Amino acid sequence: MTTLLHPAPPLAGGFASQASPPPLAAPTAPTAPTAPLVRWFAEIGRADIASVGGKGANLGEMTRAGLPVPEGFVVTTAAYARFMVANQLDDRVDDALAALDVDDTTALQAASESIRSQIRAGEIPADVRAALLAAYERLGEVTTGPSPVVAARSSGTAEDTADASFAGMFESFLNVRGEEALLARVRDCWASGFTPRILFYRAKRKLPARMAVAVVVQRMIAATKSGVIFTADPALHEPRHVVIEAAWGLGEVVVGGLVTPDHYVLDKTSWRVIARRIARKEFLLQRDEATGATVRVDLDDDPRALQPVLTDGELAILLDLAKRIETLYDSPQDIEFAIGDGRTMLVQTRPITTLEHAAAAPPPPEGGVLVRGLGASPGTASGSVRVLVSPADGASLREGEILVAPRTSPDWVPLMRRAAAIVTDSGGMTSHASIVSRELGIPCIVGTAQGTTRLASGMMVTVDATAGVVRAGVARPTPSAAAPVRGIPSLAAAPPVTGTRVYVNLGEPERAEEISRLAVDGVGLLRAEFMLVSALEHRHPRLLLREGKGDEVVSRLVEKLRIFARAFAPRPVIYRAMDFRSNEVRGLEGGDTIEAREDNPMIGYRGCFRYTKEPDLFALELRALKEVRAELPNVHLMIPFVRTASELRGCKRLVDESGLTADPRFELWIMAEVPSVVYWLDSYASMGIAGVSIGTNDLTQLVLGVDRDSEIVAQLYDERDGAVLDAVRAIVEKARRLGLRCSICGQAPSVHPEYAELLVRWGIDSISVNPDALARTRANVAAAERRLLLEGARSARGRAGR
Repeated sequence: MTTLLHPAPPLAGGFASQASPPPLAAPTAPTAPTAPLVRWFAEIGRADIASVGGKGANLGEMTRAGLPVPEGFVVTTAAYARFMVANQLDDRVDDALAALDVDDTTALQAASESIRSQIRAGEIPADVRAALLAAYERLGEVTTGPSPVVAARSSGTAEDTADASFAGMFESFLNVRGEEALLARVRDCWASGFTPRILFYRAKRKLPARMAVAVVVQRMIAATKSGVIFTADPALHEPRHVVIEAAWGLGEVVVGGLVTPDHYVLDKTSWRVIARRIARKEFLLQRDEATGATVRVDLDDDPRALQPVLTDGELAILLDLAKRIETLYDSPQDIEFAIGDGRTMLVQTRPITTLEHAAAAPPPPEGGVLVRGLGASPGTASGSVRVLVSPADGASLREGEILVAPRTSPDWVPLMRRAAAIVTDSGGMTSHASIVSRELGIPCIVGTAQGTTRLASGMMVTVDATAGVVRAGVARPTPSAAAPVRGIPSLAAAPPVTGTRVYVNLGEPERAEEISRLAVDGVGLLRAEFMLVSALEHRHPRLLLREGKGDEVVSRLVEKLRIFARAFAPRPVIYRAMDFRSNEVRGLEGGDTIEAREDNPMIGYRGCFRYTKEPDLFALELRALKEVRAELPNVHLMIPFVRTASELRGCKRLVDESGLTADPRFELWIMAEVPSVVYWLDSYASMGIAGVSIGTNDLTQLVLGVDRDSEIVAQLYDERDGAVLDAVRAIVEKARRLGLRCSICGQAPSVHPEYAELLVRWGIDSISVNPDALARTRANVAAAERRLLLEGARSARGRAGR
């Protein structure tokens, strides 16, 4: 359902009934300095980037255009230069960076901390101090009174430009009040130009080692709601749409990915609200008037948690502002806004730089929608349908066809590789089809309920997994002369440095070399099932053992394991042993006569218990691991679905007998998928396990009692449910107390960015995600770590002040 916003006459010339704040200009002076130490927004624009940085220049440009920007000024790069010279810091910085290898994490951290410590300890020259405090005093006179509450925000000279965004790398400080606090925050902003992430980014982008930093000082808005506007759809490269995301309170919760914001998509021409998704907002951030600190307010029992943040009137105002800003800059923009005291204010804009040039999306096919489901792996593909009910019928699937099936399991993987897209009747975001499709980069729709009945082999269709629909016909190809979306250049941003390791979930040997070249610390989950399906020749492993082909299976598994171990060496590769469920193994040749039928195989004969009952099959994997480790000792073993200490004790005996544990470098991990792990973790630790990796997929279904493969109850499956989070936290904290390493390899961190914040706060050692979520997760982890450091520093300063 779409909603039509009515752009009333006041919107055409401005922004509804709001009055633009008068530009705050510098007081008249007899003579102007050749290099001003402070400049007001009304004095500056895009031509002044060298003096006020990208953020400052954009705020000035918007102010001069009559857009609603909170009043403020910029401490210029001339002031920064005066500070560096007065404290003799330039030469010391050059010496520290001259021979720095930014790929050496330890050296990078040490150089960064040394430089930033010296900047924070430096004395601000008298003329810079006087200019800054005079401007701060005048800002109070024309706004809220003495000692106004402001934001101090770093503004780099290469920041927020079309060539480099540095988005999220420089530091900003909210709710700053008082002269001494402001002086300290300005020094902190200057120091933020030398964080490890920025030093790494500059080196990889071949930018100068030193870059002048200006500081924006801007009146704080007592925001009741905030968010971000994209004037082109960043997911679909659609220039006709405006995307708005909003949450309650200060905007840090949106730009930092701390909560899932409300999501709105609007059409620029018709003013229609095309899509409106209201999220559950768990908390907000706001200023504590008593202490001046930014505090968290939980919304557990607050009706706002589930209420829409923005009204249609506010959407109309934001759409009008977005169109005006895009016209002003003649390119798509990423805008931050805040709403408070009855006014909508703009606090930042920058060119959209995180997307590649893309031709306009192909128009949808002429046919109507045939089926709908959950878009589990985004993308669009057209082709001929091939309906299969079993992988045994896979010979009929041709390369590039659309695979339609009731569901998929590991023995479907070879077929899935050949498909252009996948559609299943059942499943949710963490079903097998979803997980594998995201890893392979194949568009996938799950939970259609009627895909195999409404689609027939030979039909020509288009799978739009982004929208979760299958349409009749083939999308018309986009003409080759189509122009790229204007102003959206490519940017290969350097990865931030994090203390929490970021691992990848893998199973496809063909992708090992490609993924190993990314910014990844190792493989946190190497799924045995994908490799074993090939090694077993799609036959039941018991059948092969009966035929005396055990050595052949081991040899094939060794070959595939070596691919991963070599690609990632010396980084760790955690191999999760085979976790076939009986219903999945029945699909292999011979499985129907070997496997018992279980009413609920998800919690049946699988994982650790199965190894103790069929040690000869488990021995094949142990032999392969031992052979690979003789050459490449970075491969370790993880046992899935551990229910009790007696199970693990029996399984551990088999591992010991294989000779693997005789090597002190070998690590035995367990998956934490069953809630009983919290009770038994002490016993597991006493058996000598090295670490525990949380599998949120099974843990969620067992905590909530929800079948994760059922589309009928899919709405109840939520890894963010309080009970699930409580279990995850208990596992992380208990593992830390026992001296065990703790990781997480379920789908939750890949799908929900806010998970990273929680996991870092609880003290997790590593997070393992799908390849497509690596960069996003590392950025979220870095942001969370930075917030923790800032909170620790503020707390320490508070204690020192007492």
